[in-house]
Amino acid sequence: MRKFYLGSVIIALSSLFFAACGGPAANTNTNANSGGQNTTSPNPNQQTQVAPANVPAGTTVKPVEETFNNAPTLAPVVHAYYDALKNKNTAALKEVLSAEFFARSEKQMKEDGAKDLATYMAEFDTIPDKPVEVRNEKIEGNKAVAQIKGGDYLGWTPFTFVNEGGKWKFTGGSADLNAVKDGK
Repeated sequence: MRKFYLGSVIIALSSLFFAACGGPAANTNTNANSGGQNTTSPNPNQQTQVAPANVPAGTTVKPVEETFNNAPTLAPVVHAYYDALKNKNTAALKEVLSAEFFARSEKQMKEDGAKDLATYMAEFDTIPDKPVEVRNEKIEGNKAVAQIKGGDYLGWTPFTFVNEGGKWKFTGGSADLNAVKDGK
């Protein structure tokens, strides 16, 4: 009886040993940082876009538009605007701001108790060390849009311009910035 018991234990342990050595278990790790291969094949006709690492989850990244011109008409207006701010020259600032933007800014300045518009505006707009970049102007009649990058604008941000008296003027308006303010 003792041999039967010992034989049964040996057979049972051998069975467990061989069952445990049946090969590797299936990898069920779903960690994105595991370095495993992606087993789903994307649609070859679908463009995939990888968000930069500093973009919060669920945020839509606007694709970077290609440069199709260097804003030959509007770039001088933008550069004159930043030169006027840098030199705190209100007369030069008035030359490049639309009448509506100038009046609105002057009203706000007076409400805040400031005396000089260029000095006041320079407090709110970063004056970059190197000139801002301007590109992709689109002119339609007396209105225009150009993209600006530099200073406070780390990415290409479209701004609107208006032609007043034959001169292009900066309106300070931007559909992208308005969307941020409106929570869109």
